[in-house]
Amino acid sequence: MGRRRAIAASPVSWHHRHWTQRQAGPPDVTSQEGRLSECIAGSNFLGFNVRRYDGKLLIKPSPAAVRRIRERLRAEMAALRGANVSAVLNKIDPIVRGWSAYYRTVVSNDAFTALDDYMWKLTYKWAKQGHQNKSRHWIVDRYFGRSNPSSKNRWVFGDRETGAHLRKFSWTKIVRHQMVAGTSSPGDPALTEYWAKRRRKGTPPPLDAFGLRQLTLQDGRCPLCREFLLDADHQAQSPPEWEQWMAVLRRAMTKQYIVISPEQGKSNVVLRLVHTACHCRRSAEIATGPAPLHASDPSGLA
Repeated sequence: MGRRRAIAASPVSWHHRHWTQRQAGPPDVTSQEGRLSECIAGSNFLGFNVRRYDGKLLIKPSPAAVRRIRERLRAEMAALRGANVSAVLNKIDPIVRGWSAYYRTVVSNDAFTALDDYMWKLTYKWAKQGHQNKSRHWIVDRYFGRSNPSSKNRWVFGDRETGAHLRKFSWTKIVRHQMVAGTSSPGDPALTEYWAKRRRKGTPPPLDAFGLRQLTLQDGRCPLCREFLLDADHQAQSPPEWEQWMAVLRRAMTKQYIVISPEQGKSNVVLRLVHTACHCRRSAEIATGPAPLHASDPSGLA
């Protein structure tokens, strides 16, 4: 042991370390600056920015993703110049819903608020170009108001005649990621039921308050066929996929009104969610049902 210490402290070992450092050259300042800038700017992955803020790790929409959605909204609104308000809603609303649904599981409040402000400027510019001789107050009264009954915001863009309105990014509720139990893996065949249940009851789908409440009351099933209303095993993985998911959902699921007459004689209207195909099939069965039998005098009796 003592001999090893003597060798380590000998002048030969010191000169060897000094020669090795000179051969290696000075520290790589470029790589250190790259690592420093990476820590400051964070890392971008799949449209998200992962960065530490005062020691706390936060995941936000990446600046490039925000820039892309702003460019797309601007291009779509420019292409809709001269169209009516219904065309604007049909084109822009799925984009807003899809983008906000994709980023609702991270820290997106600031990005949503900034995009709402940007979207208001685009819609006002679109309305101003269609009515160049009208005043600002006339344009605001025609296209903006409290179109959403569940919101007190009076700057909601929409169609006053039909009540249809453009959804805001900030209306999408932020939901936090649910931690996986233990060391559970999606590739484990024994945990298939666990992952299916996690998808159904983990992150709620990006629906309005009525849709979420009704899904809970109906246990997520269609009351006509008893099948699930939403396919929880195949979730969208990008904003375009969420847009397509919203469009398919709008065609596949509808609201059905049921009139129930209590004993008091007063009608009560109940609203429930059903598959569009089930609703059409049910309506067809009711329309083509057997013709009612009319009462007639019995024959052959004296």
